[in-house]
Order: sequence, then C-alpha cells, then structure tokens
Amino acid sequence: MANTPYCDDTALVKRARDGDAAAFEVLVRRHQDTVYRIALRVLNDPADAADASQEALVAAWRRLPDLDDPATFRAWLYRIVTRRALNTARARTPESPSDLLEGERTGRGAGPEHHTVASGLRDALAQALLDLPPQQRVCWILYEMEQMTYGEIAETVGVTTDAVRGRIHRARSHLVEALKPWR
Repeated sequence: MANTPYCDDTALVKRARDGDAAAFEVLVRRHQDTVYRIALRVLNDPADAADASQEALVAAWRRLPDLDDPATFRAWLYRIVTRRALNTARARTPESPSDLLEGERTGRGAGPEHHTVASGLRDALAQALLDLPPQQRVCWILYEMEQMTYGEIAETVGVTTDAVRGRIHRARSHLVEALKPWR
C-alpha cells in the first residue's frame, strides 16, 4: 500500500471497487481541488460549492461499482460534480459575481494601477460568466480554465462534441461582447 499515491487513477479505481478505502482517499485528494473549483465557478458561492463537491465525492464512492470503465474515472467524477452544481444553480439565481476566477490572480510584481485594472477586468469577466446560461458557462469553464478537451467535456456534461463546440463558441461570443469596454 506504500505506493498507492503513485498509482494511476485506473489502478486506484480498481482497488477502491474492491473495497480499498485508502485507494479512494488518494483519488479524492487528487481530484478534490478541481471538483471544488468546478462547483465554485458554476455556483459562484463557496458554501454551495463545498456542499456540491462533498455530495459529488460521496456519490462517486457509492456509485463506484457502477463505473463501467475505470479509465474514465476523472470525466465520470467531473460529470457528477457538474450535474450537482447545475442542479443547484437551476434551483436559485446567483445574485452577484464573487470570485468565479479564484486562483486567477495577477503577478506580485505589478503596480497598483495594473492591479486595479486587472481587478476590474476580472470582475467584469466574472459577471459576464454569470450572465451565460449554465450549460455554456460549464463548457467554457471546463475548456478554458480546466484545460479539458472537447471530448472530455462532452463526456462530462453528457452531450456531443459538436454541442460542446457550439456552447463554447456562443460563450466566447458573449464574453467578447461583454468585455468590449476593456479593449
């Protein structure tokens, strides 16, 4: 078990399906930050994101035996959290942008003017993201911020790659228009 942290996800999933809770714990540690970040960017509320993340990880543990292909664990887990977050988002309307872009900060060496402009642009982008329909927002976030491929996103959100391309294109068009004042 000493080498568990160095196993790939597929091996860990197989071990976890055989009842190895420590293997699943390693999977959780590997993916929990991304799971939370996806939920936060979709929901724009840290408490709701934490709840959705927790629920997604518990659901993944419970439904792990139902996962057909252990090699698809990452996309499967991200699909679970995306659906949880979208269901929560549909149940309420976000009031204002907070920190959708958590972790997307400017460098330390920049001066106050740069920080002010960057902060305003970041807030404008956060608001523009909130104005997107949730399905477009999720696809854009997974592509641009999580560097997932169209195929991975399609698998995650349960649509075709063409649908993902269309959603990302519409999201980009909206964001370009919304951010015109910042050019």
